[in-house]
Order: sequence, then structure tokens, then C-alpha cells
Amino acid sequence: MLDRFESIKARFDQLGVALTNPAIVGNNKKFTETSKEYRSLERIVNAYKDYKKILDDIEFYKEALNGDDEELRELAKVEMPGLEEKKTAIESYIRQLLIPKDPQDEKNAILEIRAGTGGDEASLFAGDLLRMYIRYCERKGWKTAILSESEGTVGGYKEVQLEVAGEDVYGTLKFESGVHRVQRVPDTEASGRVHTSAATVAVMPEAEEVDFELSPKRWCRWTKCK
Repeated sequence: MLDRFESIKARFDQLGVALTNPAIVGNNKKFTETSKEYRSLERIVNAYKDYKKILDDIEFYKEALNGDDEELRELAKVEMPGLEEKKTAIESYIRQLLIPKDPQDEKNAILEIRAGTGGDEASLFAGDLLRMYIRYCERKGWKTAILSESEGTVGGYKEVQLEVAGEDVYGTLKFESGVHRVQRVPDTEASGRVHTSAATVAVMPEAEEVDFELSPKRWCRWTKCK
């Protein structure tokens, strides 16, 4: 595993140099792709540094356990269990980082919320969901923008689309897709009865820009011009 880390570290260093190359900096598409790969490898490289530090500490205390320094031996007995736990935890984390990702996961996303069953209360619930997701995105450092909206008659939304831009947005939000339900006494219920309402959430990866060039010859063939 350490050999694999070394190759990842070499690629990370190579990307760091590439990001200072004027030819790449001046090419927006290439710079974006290189930056994304650099950021994805940065987490692995940082975890690798922490892992090596833990291995070095474990090796040091193992030697101390067999040494003549009584105080150091006692310290090693105290520190070793915690280091072994950290080693196990970071190994699990690293294995997750090394699992191949869906290329879509790094994309920005479009989050669509639609009021479902429950009438006006469903619209209010959809509004609550929107505020919750916006707040979550703010905490993640992502940027949000409402693309379209259809407000409910007493507040909230019948339908709203939210654009979310940032790092690993789609990979994080894609599991939110589905039907969300809530049971509560709504503001629209005068008698105080518990009401069940629902809203659907759909998360879609943002489409990539595609360069398209229409040949005049093909246009003439399609339009039957001469």
C-alpha cells in the first residue's frame, strides 16, 4: 500500500507544478480539470502523511518497550493502544479514499424540490426543505442559486430548483433523492391535528458544456438548401 501512496504522491507533486504552468493556467478547461484532480489527491496525500507519522510513532514506542529507560517504557505502554486505534481508523479512511469514484460525483448539482401530498402543508414543508439544504450548503462552503420557483398559496413552494456549486456536490447530495415525509401539527390546521405531508427531492448532476460546431454543408443537407 505504501508503494501505491508513493505513486499518488508523485502524481500530486506533478499536478502542483502543472498548476503553475502558464499554458495550463491560461486554459480554463484544463486548469479546472487539473485543479479537481489535485484537490482529490490532496486528501489522500494528507492522510498518507498522517499514516506515516503514526507508523513512525508506533515503531519508536515498540523500541522503547524493549529499551532500558523505565520511564519511556511506561510512556510507551500508555501511548501504544491509542496509536493502534488511530492506525486502524486511518487505514479504514484511506481504503475509502482509494475506492474509485463515480466521475459524476465531483460535478455540481441541480436540486429540485416538489410539494407532494398534503396540500398547502406540503408546500410549506418544501420550503422548509429548501432552507435546510441552503443552510447545509453554506456550512459546506458551497454556492447556491435558485434557478426557478413556483410559490405555494400560503407560503413555501409548489416547486423550486436550486443550483449547487462546489466540491464533490453531486456525490454528497445524490442520496437525498426520494420522497421526504413529515408528521407535525401544521400552521394550516386549526384543530391541532397531526398532519402527514410529503415532498419529493431530485438531485441531478450538472450537464457539462459541450463545444458544438455545425457544418454549413450538413445544415444545407438538413434544410435541403441548394
